[in-house]
Amino acid sequence: MLWFTRTDMEDTPMPLTAPEQTQTQPRTGFRTAMIIDDHPLFCDALSIVLRMVAGIGTVETAETLSGALDQLADGCVPDIILLDLNLPDVNGLDGLMRLRARLPRLPVVVVSSMSDNRMIAATLQAGASGFVPKHSQRAVFQQAFAAIGAGAIYTPDSYIAPDTRSRDHDDDAVLRLSSLTPQQARILRLICDGKLNKQIAYDLSIAETTVKAHVTAIMRKLGVQSRTQAVLIAQQAKYAHLLPEA
Repeated sequence: MLWFTRTDMEDTPMPLTAPEQTQTQPRTGFRTAMIIDDHPLFCDALSIVLRMVAGIGTVETAETLSGALDQLADGCVPDIILLDLNLPDVNGLDGLMRLRARLPRLPVVVVSSMSDNRMIAATLQAGASGFVPKHSQRAVFQQAFAAIGAGAIYTPDSYIAPDTRSRDHDDDAVLRLSSLTPQQARILRLICDGKLNKQIAYDLSIAETTVKAHVTAIMRKLGVQSRTQAVLIAQQAKYAHLLPEA
């Protein structure tokens, strides 16, 4: 039995056995994938798992979100992306939201060790096509790709979906904030920093009238009547630290 392990991390895909490597690869409709994770050994192990359980022939990797965005800009667009939430240049939902803003139709699966119900719910509300805990076995990845390939959203068996009638304000804030465009998100970040429209226009090199139009759109999407209320919504989701910077 060949084990793929790492000394600094426990959540590596399950071991691969020699007989299993010769089995017929299942087809999921995905031919290429990109793994965004800053741990090379985990990427190597997960690449092998994807080839085995999903029949993926080409797997690209990136250690940072900026590196992944550069690859995407160069035309290296995979059929599916697997994303870790904690990267050297982003943290939390930032990476997911920026990927969704760049390529809204591309499936993004979050693969993270932060697998509590609250985090899973937040990633799904932010547009993830599925969530797979990093410690998952091969069979779980196979189930995830089969579900996502069929157009479904995948969640682990342990996940308990929140009751929408009693969903708390933080989850609702994430849902509304995820609807902002990248430019609107940048402007909301600056509003959270206490900047006025004229200062925002200068920082972003746009007209002040354009800023005013964006602020109006932001308040409409967030369902608020003032800048102060918009900031409060952002603070509820701790979103000021997650807004795209570029």
